[in-house]
Amino acid sequence: MSLQLSLAQFSASGPRAENQDAMRLVTPAPALAASKGYLFALADGVSQCVDGALAAQSTLQALALDYYSTPETWGVAQSLDRLLLAQNRWLQANGLLTTLSALVLRGRRFTLAHVGDCRAYRWHDGVLQRISEDHVWEQPDMQHVLKRALGLDQYVVMDYLDGELREGERLLLLSDGVWATLGDASIRSILAEQEDLDRAVQTLVSAAHLAGSQDNASAVLIRVDALGQDDLGDALIQLQQWPLPPVLKPGQPFEGWQINSLLAESRQSLLYRVSDAQSQHWLLKTLPGNRHDEPGAGQGLLLEEWFLRRVAGRFFPETHSVPDRQHLYYVMREHPGRSLSQSFKEHGPVSVAQWLGHATQLLRAVGLLHRRNIIHRDIKPENLLLDDNGELRLLDFGLAYCPGLSTLMPGELPGTPSFIAPEAFKGDEPTPQQDIYAAGVTLYYLLTGHYPYGEIEAFQHRRFGTPTPASRYRPDLPDWLDHNLSKALQADPQLRYETAEQWLLELEQAEHRPMVKRAQPLLEREPLKVWRTVALVSLLVNLVGVIWLMRH
Repeated sequence: MSLQLSLAQFSASGPRAENQDAMRLVTPAPALAASKGYLFALADGVSQCVDGALAAQSTLQALALDYYSTPETWGVAQSLDRLLLAQNRWLQANGLLTTLSALVLRGRRFTLAHVGDCRAYRWHDGVLQRISEDHVWEQPDMQHVLKRALGLDQYVVMDYLDGELREGERLLLLSDGVWATLGDASIRSILAEQEDLDRAVQTLVSAAHLAGSQDNASAVLIRVDALGQDDLGDALIQLQQWPLPPVLKPGQPFEGWQINSLLAESRQSLLYRVSDAQSQHWLLKTLPGNRHDEPGAGQGLLLEEWFLRRVAGRFFPETHSVPDRQHLYYVMREHPGRSLSQSFKEHGPVSVAQWLGHATQLLRAVGLLHRRNIIHRDIKPENLLLDDNGELRLLDFGLAYCPGLSTLMPGELPGTPSFIAPEAFKGDEPTPQQDIYAAGVTLYYLLTGHYPYGEIEAFQHRRFGTPTPASRYRPDLPDWLDHNLSKALQADPQLRYETAEQWLLELEQAEHRPMVKRAQPLLEREPLKVWRTVALVSLLVNLVGVIWLMRH
């Protein structure tokens, strides 16, 4: 069931000629509401600045447009904070100032973003609870002077509150033109007397002006008629009830697909090569029969598809929409090519020029993932496909993690041990720095055929000190490349690159440097000459010793 709400809003300028309050109620299409939620906001422009009404209206306009343009993989607070930081800079640059209280309701939860002196309340079973703080100075003669607002400082500090909704409760946003005059007792009384939402907001505003408020007065009221599904995970659990496909055989038709062959089979998944009605080749991924009742297995497969749809682009597999699907699976395009693991087995370590091409594409893919709030958790040569056009694609999102959407099983340590970051072995939650470490191990291996801390087995006691320089195995590497990899492979995540983009920038700058090779020791360059010289010197020393003994 989806979240069901009833809404009302009302605003009046009162004695003031211009109403500098602004309200916004956004109820998007059901699919978008399920992922991003419903947005309700109240802003009160500060009249002492250039244009209070413009500040309030432009902020709500930006909020309504930009919030729904943020990636669906971002959390609510993350999305609001990113766009409000940008809006704050614009307001400050233009001398504009406004307060803001914004509510996002999604599934069974709410998120409040608040700065300034509007107020947010919850009302349920006759109990009125204020859930926001007034950002004003506490001195008696400065209680209406804001100490925090959008546009006031270079960096705005928003208050965020996340909570669980209750069926039948009301959520209320009020400007200071209402609450400062009425007080909580009168607000509670009006909400108790007025069941009709429209009448309730009109009564609140009118009562404030009748009681002597000289300010603009505005009220937004939302009633929770029915709770929705908690989050995307709950929605996927419903889809997980689909049955698994039967065992599919070559030549068999299945839901509009022609089965060509079983391409790969493991304990985790089955991968079939299939064709559509136009004879185009695709890959159908599903679960083995023994995993259907495994907790979270079906949900994980559908979440994998959901992630791929939200990172669509040149660095990832293209998924195919299957609107009439009746079984638990998803379909992605088959891109001809070979994995970097296969390529390494056939051709050995890559040249520096090839390495730069692979590194650049991999870091762009990882950076895009992290901007979407997704952590891959299984970056390794086997999951990097180099297609026939030279494009690198990051495959296998079966272990991908998104904060707020994915769940972690106690003691879970997914991935290949040699590519797992040291802090993950300690039980730390997934972070982008863990992907950066895995990318570092991958790129190190492609150059050397070795691992920076040695190969790690699942049962092994792990010790991480200083990574072995790649130049130990490849003396032809330039100094900057050794430094580049070493920073990505640090055992302490704080010492690694902060983002994939930071690493990429260093790589791009390095491409323009002269390819100065590390000076090889003479023993490595001319070993025969060195040993001949050593032997000759040794012979001469011995002869001198013999002559000296004969004379004495």
